[in-house]
Amino acid sequence: MSSRYCVRILWSVFVVAVVGRSALAADDGCSSTKDKPVTDLPLVFCEDFESGAEAWEPADPQAWKLETLDGNTVFAQFAQSKVKNPVRSPFNRCIRKGDSVGSFVLDVKFQSTKKDYPHRDLCLFFGFQDPSHLYYVHFGKRTDDHANQIFIVNEQPRTKISTKTTPGTDWDDEWHHARIKRNVQSGSIEVFFDDMQTPVMTATDKTFQWGRVGIGSFDDTGRFDNVMLFGQKAGK
Repeated sequence: MSSRYCVRILWSVFVVAVVGRSALAADDGCSSTKDKPVTDLPLVFCEDFESGAEAWEPADPQAWKLETLDGNTVFAQFAQSKVKNPVRSPFNRCIRKGDSVGSFVLDVKFQSTKKDYPHRDLCLFFGFQDPSHLYYVHFGKRTDDHANQIFIVNEQPRTKISTKTTPGTDWDDEWHHARIKRNVQSGSIEVFFDDMQTPVMTATDKTFQWGRVGIGSFDDTGRFDNVMLFGQKAGK
């Protein structure tokens, strides 16, 4: 085997590995069973954005757009949302229309597109009733009382409710897998990041027994794909 042929094979393997990693969302579509949670809760929706994002409600539609990466469509929050929240809470909020749940499991693939800095973040929302009543998970690069925690917003600025977290979310420029498990009867909230066996954050709170889910960031940018929600549909 010639040295030139060996180099060509190694280069092909490298390209496949890099493209496969950057196109993680394309490989793990909603039709795939890979990484799906084991749960008795029924599937509420599975969103891969291939048919658009009409089912989503951005706080500022001008800050969100559909993008195509390696033939795969993702939903990108590419600019800072120009909104005024009633109290201190994430600005870049995009909530799923209609689907309100009690207990649930939420799965998301997401990618941070912000230049690295100590509070680099993405957020997932749940129990959303209106901009003054919601929960959210802040996946922050470095942990403090306002970063890398589970928060509640209840007619006052966001308040940390985490009973467990980590030193920080190790953001890079790759795609990652997040999961939230919520049990409204016990109040249990478990948050997972890449490792679906051990939660990186936990909390217990029964304040909001129902609400919608969403994606976004506090004041950064990112891309989202393959959003799956399993849950018990609920309402007021």
